[in-house]
Amino acid sequence: MNTSHTHLDDAVRFLSQRDYQQAHRCCVELIQQFGPHAHAYFLLGIIHIEIGQIEKAIALLTKSNEIENRPITFAYLAKCFALKGDMQQALDCVARSPVKSLNRALDLDTVGVSLSRVGLHEDAIAYYEKALALTPSNPQCHYNYAVSCKFAGKFELARKHFEQAIDSEPNFFQAHFALSDLGGISRENNHLARLEPLVEKVKANPDARLHIGHALAKEYEALGDYTRAFESLQHAKAPQKARSENTLKDYQAIFNTLHANLQSQVSSDAFSTNLSQSDAPIFVVGMPRSGTTLVERILSHHSLVASGGELQDFGVAVKQVTQTSSQLVLDTPTIESAYKSDLAKVGELYLQRTAFLRQDAKHLVDKLPFNFFYIDLIRQALPNAKIVCLLRNPMDTCVGNFRQLFSIHSPYYAYAYDLEVIGQLYQSFEQWVRKVADTYPNAIRLQSYEQLAQNPQAEVKDLLAFCNLPWEAQCLQVENNTLPVSTASKVQVREPINTRSIGRWKRYELQTEALQKSLGII
Repeated sequence: MNTSHTHLDDAVRFLSQRDYQQAHRCCVELIQQFGPHAHAYFLLGIIHIEIGQIEKAIALLTKSNEIENRPITFAYLAKCFALKGDMQQALDCVARSPVKSLNRALDLDTVGVSLSRVGLHEDAIAYYEKALALTPSNPQCHYNYAVSCKFAGKFELARKHFEQAIDSEPNFFQAHFALSDLGGISRENNHLARLEPLVEKVKANPDARLHIGHALAKEYEALGDYTRAFESLQHAKAPQKARSENTLKDYQAIFNTLHANLQSQVSSDAFSTNLSQSDAPIFVVGMPRSGTTLVERILSHHSLVASGGELQDFGVAVKQVTQTSSQLVLDTPTIESAYKSDLAKVGELYLQRTAFLRQDAKHLVDKLPFNFFYIDLIRQALPNAKIVCLLRNPMDTCVGNFRQLFSIHSPYYAYAYDLEVIGQLYQSFEQWVRKVADTYPNAIRLQSYEQLAQNPQAEVKDLLAFCNLPWEAQCLQVENNTLPVSTASKVQVREPINTRSIGRWKRYELQTEALQKSLGII
């Protein structure tokens, strides 16, 4: 005769085999035979996390907690809310699953990853350290721990644990890339001997191919072999060309919608009297690799400013208000609907979602680069918010995007696998932001990266004045800003403001003639 324990054991066994249908059946049968059961609902929640149904997982895990509050359940709720980008809810769940309450490495690692997702890498480290004490040879846990160390500026510790991940799993492609990305490459100290044979081994795996190709490009660059670096990037990205072209079509359709609505909104000039008068938000936007992180570091070093990092909250607020049926947060139907929606509600939702990040500070910096799509909507939803948009040399920007391995599964970055596509997106971006800046000159500052790097004192003074912030000399010393950095600039921004990146594209002058022609450089 079956008991509840037998059903649970079977469900766990099927779950470990990724047989989600059988695991689901066992949990449902247990509930049908024995009534509501906290662990059965918990396992159902885990199953739905595994199949990507996060809202359903949240409902099931919440049901489990209604029967019996358990730290382990809050650990996985934290993961769900982190995946959704709901930082406040994620942190509330983390608070109810402290390190001392968890005794399985997987659960500890889960909370660590959740904290990493919301940018709290220092907090994540304690969970990873306990997880590694329990399972010292777990390569994934070594990797996750190293990632948080890297973003927290603990570079030598990160190197050590990336190496340990690779020792346990020699083809761990994410760890190979992360290690090369840390720099410190020389002719005497590099990883080419183990990276080069991996190219053939992983070529059928698109994600691995991208990671190993980018790792090799980093190492060849460090050794001054720019021809092989560029060839590695081209080989890694070649299978993604169609994805880039499709993403560009989607983005161009969004730009067309934005231009059409900007004209109609400006002519009517009808702002709701219900709009928030808050001047707390400062949005830093621009193409990726254009200096957004540097500006965020300058501003967040001010005594009146808190840093939110790259927040999805404005786009999520738009989606929440529009309730469009698509799965994407950013698409043409959602933008079209946004212009017909209650933008005052969007502004209030954004302020509510980000209030916990600002805490006692007067202002909060939100530096998601792709908020450039929303700058007209931001202006209307939060008329007293300040928007700083970075403009950098188009060739440096485009080559920088091509050289960068962005989040592979993020729909935002899918354009970045083809140089021609990147160039076309840059032109559309620049046309849009210049048009909006002309429309709202007092709310939007077009910030030249080159001028900021070459003349920081004057530019930072003007930047602070634009944001209605009093002068503080410490804002010039970005290298002293100790906040964690979760972006591609994690190493560079720990250095003083400098001009070394200006003109870096010229290393690839011979390989980028087509892009130079399309951008009018030659």
